Amino acid sequence: MRKIKLLLKQHVGAPCAAIVKPGDKVEKGTLIATPTGLGANIFSSVYGTVEEVNDQAIVILPDDEQPDRYIPIKKSDNKLDMVKEAGIVGMGGAGFPTGVKLAADLEGGYILVNAAECEPGLRHNIMQLEQQAEKTVRGVEYCMEMSNAKKAIFAIKRKNARAISAIKKAIANKPDISIHLLPDIYPMGEERAVVRECLGILLGPTQLPSAAHANVVNCETVLRVAEAIEDQKPCICKNISVVGKVHGGPEAQVFMDMPVGISVEDMLEKVGGIDGEYGEIIMGGAFTGLPTTLEAPTTKTTGAIMVTVPFLDLHGAKVGLLVCACGGGEARMRDIAKKYNAEVVSVTFCKQAIEVKPGAPRKCENPGNCPGQIAKVLEMKRAGAEYLIIGNCSDCSNTVVTCGTLKMGLKIIHQTDHVMRTIHHPLYRHLTVSKTVDQDLSEF
Repeated sequence: MRKIKLLLKQHVGAPCAAIVKPGDKVEKGTLIATPTGLGANIFSSVYGTVEEVNDQAIVILPDDEQPDRYIPIKKSDNKLDMVKEAGIVGMGGAGFPTGVKLAADLEGGYILVNAAECEPGLRHNIMQLEQQAEKTVRGVEYCMEMSNAKKAIFAIKRKNARAISAIKKAIANKPDISIHLLPDIYPMGEERAVVRECLGILLGPTQLPSAAHANVVNCETVLRVAEAIEDQKPCICKNISVVGKVHGGPEAQVFMDMPVGISVEDMLEKVGGIDGEYGEIIMGGAFTGLPTTLEAPTTKTTGAIMVTVPFLDLHGAKVGLLVCACGGGEARMRDIAKKYNAEVVSVTFCKQAIEVKPGAPRKCENPGNCPGQIAKVLEMKRAGAEYLIIGNCSDCSNTVVTCGTLKMGLKIIHQTDHVMRTIHHPLYRHLTVSKTVDQDLSEF
């Protein structure tokens, strides 16, 4: 294992302040940085020596021997204090501090456990549920207690039969916890989509789940809550899927409890390295992940490392970019166009992608449910586009292909195409599955 690099900002809020200096010896669980505002404690994930401290990160040279033991957090009768002390953040999204989220009084509402594992090709959340359903459920109960929630619902795609069976068994005698089955479409894991599917409430683009007396909590976050309370374990580990053009095959190879701050290169070495020529390395999923480098560190929010096949060469073809709130932003879409060797002649936004405030990421009005996009497609065709590069959800992609390819003769490339080709997943074009799911659990 190479050097561990722990970023001082790997959560929503302000960067943490380092409380160690070069030369300090650290252990797993040594507190090394504390919040300066909204944020979460950062702990060493390894035994080693602090090599560098700067404004961005703390770099640790790991010892050759890495015992399993860690420095426990302080035991407390106040479970919320333990969650805050452990430095837990949302591990499937932007990294909002969990101690702050769970402090909200839901007035008898819901904890909605996001087990959608929405990004295609990933498997670490589902494997966790298959292997650790009982402890995950205990974590849910702790979240319910801390948030004054009377009920909890696991939101999970119907295709994940083994995980559903494991959850069903773990909640057999817990009438306040249930399962809601989701369709296998993107973006069923978006938090407002989870609220809509589970509770039948469509929140506005600026509303938080608390407006529906609910909190949406990622299933790995829930597990880390249980670890903090039962094992006094700080947040020092992350479950990660390694996917794509690597030795061992393109399907997800899952690594549980990896030290936060481990490099992309170290993770890829665990699967034997990259298999030949490749297009790009992505940290995160195909829709919302970003290109990264071998030297980059993982964080508390890293869910996947994906290596793709090379990009096709469009030889300077003119393209229009249709940017969607559900996928990459404009900068990411322009980066993809450049890698395809294409000339961008038009940029437009999905008609449901609402700008909530200047400079902030856009929000979808109704995630996963999309009206027609003819006006947007026509705008790009009039600008001279031969191809469209789109970043839309499953339903949006269906409408764009219908009007763009069938009616206007444009060629469609989805921003995820190079990833989908790598993992042998169907390309996002036509919607071939129902958005309605039978909720009968008797087969599981």
